[in-house]
Amino acid sequence: MTLNTASTPPTPNEPRHWSEVPHAPAPGTVLGQFGALADGSATMLEITNPNATGPATAFRYLLLRSGHEVKAYVNRCAHFGVPLVARQDLLLYQPHGRITCNVHYAHYRWSDGLCTAGDCEGESLLAIPVSIDADGTIRIAP
Repeated sequence: MTLNTASTPPTPNEPRHWSEVPHAPAPGTVLGQFGALADGSATMLEITNPNATGPATAFRYLLLRSGHEVKAYVNRCAHFGVPLVARQDLLLYQPHGRITCNVHYAHYRWSDGLCTAGDCEGESLLAIPVSIDADGTIRIAP
């Protein structure tokens, strides 16, 4: 008997939207500065919730820059919900092309977070909508 884990739907506790991830910040929260991101860079960041309790009190995310566009994704593999990467120096990516999970080596498209290779093929990273202010401040869009 063969199990196809790629088509297994998420459990009811798995978030389907970025805002359902524990400690997700509110729309309008600053995620970074456009000028601090090099073109083609993927940067791992986190926001710590000072009111949260327990071992995991941070909201971890990735900012990806391509030209004048910035994409943001929750740092969470679509396969098991583990972080894609634990530290910036371990982040595997092809500029403007893809991000790779350090745990399962699944490949996600840079442009839309879709898993194109690995156990979660067809699933997607949780995208965070962003806006960029005139001064280059990147915020979670409403």
